[in-house]
Amino acid sequence: MTYLKPLFRHPRLPKNKLGYTLKEYEGSISTLCAGCGHDSISATIVQACFELAIEPHLVAKISGIGCSSKTPAYFLGNSHGFNSVHGRMPSVATGANMANKNMVYFGVSGDGDTASIGMGQFVHAIRRNLNMVYIVMNNGCYGLTKGQDSATADVGSASKSGHINPFQPVDLASLAVELGATFVAQSFSGDKQQLVPLIKAAIQHQGLAFINVMSPCVTFNNNPGSTKSYDYVREHMHATGKMDFVPQQKPIQATYAEGTDTAVTLHDGSVMSLHKLAPDWDPEDRLSTVNALQQARAKNEILTGLLYIHTGYGDLHKILNTTDTALNGLTEKNLCPGKKTLDTINAGLR
Repeated sequence: MTYLKPLFRHPRLPKNKLGYTLKEYEGSISTLCAGCGHDSISATIVQACFELAIEPHLVAKISGIGCSSKTPAYFLGNSHGFNSVHGRMPSVATGANMANKNMVYFGVSGDGDTASIGMGQFVHAIRRNLNMVYIVMNNGCYGLTKGQDSATADVGSASKSGHINPFQPVDLASLAVELGATFVAQSFSGDKQQLVPLIKAAIQHQGLAFINVMSPCVTFNNNPGSTKSYDYVREHMHATGKMDFVPQQKPIQATYAEGTDTAVTLHDGSVMSLHKLAPDWDPEDRLSTVNALQQARAKNEILTGLLYIHTGYGDLHKILNTTDTALNGLTEKNLCPGKKTLDTINAGLR
C-alpha cells in the first residue's frame, strides 16, 4: 500500500490566482478509518487555502497527539509541519509564531489533546491571542485507544460498548468565549458549505481563531445513544446563520431574501457576511453569544457557525510591541546595539 497520491492530475483542473490547482494543497493518502469526519475537515482546509491562494510554503501546521493530530500529513503536503507532544501544540505554535510572524499557522488538536491534557495550554494560547487558526476535531472519544469517553462526551451519552457517561462535558466553544477568544466558531465536519468560509475568515483574522468542529468517530462513537454520532449531530444542529467570506479584493455579492444581515469587517478589509437566523444573537457581543450557547445547550442543540468575533484587539505581537521584522530575520546588527548602549542599559539596572 502506498501513502502517496498519484502525481497525475487532469491538465484542465481549475487554478487559483497563483496558478496552483488543489493538487498543490493536498497531502498524503489518509490512514484514518474510512468515513472519518477528520478527513472531511482536512478537505475543507485544502479548499479554503486554495481559494485564498495562500502560498503553501508560508503555512505551518502544528499538532499534538491523537487521530486529529495525524491529519496535518493529509493536507498541505508542501507546507511546514510539526507533530508535537500530547497537549503541547500551543507552546510549539507560540514559539514558531514568535520567531516568524509572517506565516499562516494551523494548530490542529482533538478533544482529548485540548480538553484534557492540553487544557492549560489552550487557556494561555487564548489569553495571549496568538495569531493562529486553532481547530479542534471533536469526536467525544479517544479513538487511538479504543474509544474511551473524552472530556467533551455529553452526560448520558452512550459509548459503543454501552457505557453511559456520568460526567458533565467541557464545552470548548463556551469556554473559549468566556476566556476572551477573539474569534470563536463551531461547525460540523459534514457541513463543508459552512466550514470553508469559517476557515477562510479564521485565516484572515488577526489573533487566535478557534473552531470547534464536531467530527464523528465512525469506529467508536457513531452508535445510537452517542451525541457525537453523524445522525445525532445532523438532527440537532442549529446554525447561527448563512455566511459568505468576501476577500478584500472582491466586492460583496452576498444577498439574502429575508431575515437580518450583518457584515463583520476583518483587519485586512475582508468581510464576513452573515445572514442571522438566531433571533437574539449578535456575533460581536460576548454576552449575546454566551446566552445563545446556553439556550442551545438547554435544548440539546449544537449551535454552529460564527459565534463570536472581536476585531479590535491585537494579536500577541501587537501586545508585546515586537519589531515589524520577523525575529528569525534579524541580523547581529539589529540585535546588538553596541558597547556604549549596553553600558547605559546596564548602568540603569544597578
